[in-house]
This record gives sequence, structure tokens and C-alpha cells, in this order.
Amino acid sequence: MKIAVLSDTHGLLRPEVLRIIGECSAVIHAGDINSQKIIDEMRAAAKPDVPFYIVRGNNDKEWAEYLPHHLEFTLAGINFYMVHNKKELPEDLADRQIIIFGHSHKYFEEGKEGRLWLNPGSCGRRRFNQDITLAVLNIEDGKWSVNRIDIAHESGTSRGKGGVKNAGSGSGRLMERIPMPDEKDLLKVITQIMKRMDKGQDVTKIAGDMKIDPGFAEQICRIRVTHPGVTAHGILDKVEVNRTGR
Repeated sequence: MKIAVLSDTHGLLRPEVLRIIGECSAVIHAGDINSQKIIDEMRAAAKPDVPFYIVRGNNDKEWAEYLPHHLEFTLAGINFYMVHNKKELPEDLADRQIIIFGHSHKYFEEGKEGRLWLNPGSCGRRRFNQDITLAVLNIEDGKWSVNRIDIAHESGTSRGKGGVKNAGSGSGRLMERIPMPDEKDLLKVITQIMKRMDKGQDVTKIAGDMKIDPGFAEQICRIRVTHPGVTAHGILDKVEVNRTGR
């Protein structure tokens, strides 16, 4: 049995992801979907009668209330447990053999004491220069194997490596994407963005002066506006930067 395992699409289904879904006999999504439209598109890409197993993520709000927080199910004789955030797993996983989670946007795969722990990473909107990934899980005769799928970063579009549209320009010209700083420096960067925003600078100027990804600067400014009084630490938590094991 061939199973597509994905997470954290955040409103974007890439053609490569849809193609893989169409090749599989089951689809697993570990949350942060963004909208019902994404689920509908996944179902449209799948073969008829393919089962879907989907949990809601922390960013899936009112529209996703019908989706479960976690799921326990069996596929090809293997017992699964799935939740969006690894921190919300129960202490006792009983007879669950494969544990699926997401949230960190960072691929993680580990076999331990006869159990598989798998975070397929994010195959949706790219953040912080992380890899774009999903997994294909193969189960046969009670045994499993995992193929990590890496999707190349786009060039010359509004996402991925190569370029990003100048958010403040009506010309639509491309400006070079500059790598994000290491995680340890992100708090300082966020604090600087907040200070510049409070002085009335727009997103384009902030990104240009600080030589950072305009998309990242825009995200910080948006959170600052929609969450009055939020601290730099609060913003850092909301943007969900790399957290190993989550």
C-alpha cells in the first residue's frame, strides 16, 4: 500500500503534491491545511474511493471544527496515531506503530523500539528557507518503508528560491531573496522589525534596509497589527520557526 503523508500546506497545493496524491492508495494530512478548498482539491486529485485521514492544526480555525484533533486508525494492518503537534501526543500510545505529526515544517523520521515517528515537513508555503517536503509511506506484509520527497524551490515566482515580488512596488519587478538569519538571531530581527514599524516604515523599506526576506517582514508586521501589545517572543511563537521534534 502506498500512502501520501503531508502536513502544513497552509493554503498551497503544489502540482507535484497533487501528482503524488493521485498515485497513492490513501492520503494522510497532519493539519494546518488553511481551508476546505485544499481538502476538496486533494480529494479531486485522488483516485476514486481513496481514504483520507486528516486532523486540524493550530491554524485551522472555525471552518475546520468538524475535523478531529487527533486520529487513531489502521491501514494495511498497521496501527496509526496522528496529531498536529507532537507535544499533544498522549503518554501511552498503546499498540500504535506509526506516529504522524506536523507543526514544525521540518522533516523528521525515526524508527525507535519498533515504532515509526514521522513528520513529513511542509509541502505548502515555504518558510525560513526550509526544505519543501512530504513523505510516501509504503506498507507491505506488515512492514513499512518511507520515501522522503523533496520538492525543488521555484525560481522567478512569488515563492521559493530565486526571487520574490517587491511587495511595495507597482512595477512587479523581482528583487533578490536574501537568506533568513539563524534561529538564534530571529528574536533580534523581529525586535528590529517591530521598532521600525512603530516608526512608520513600510514593509518594503524594512526588508530592504535590513536585507531580509520581504515575506518574513510582512508576516511580522501583520502579526504586530492584528495582535496589539504582542511581544517579540509572542511573535516568534506565532510564526512557528523551526522547533526540532515538534
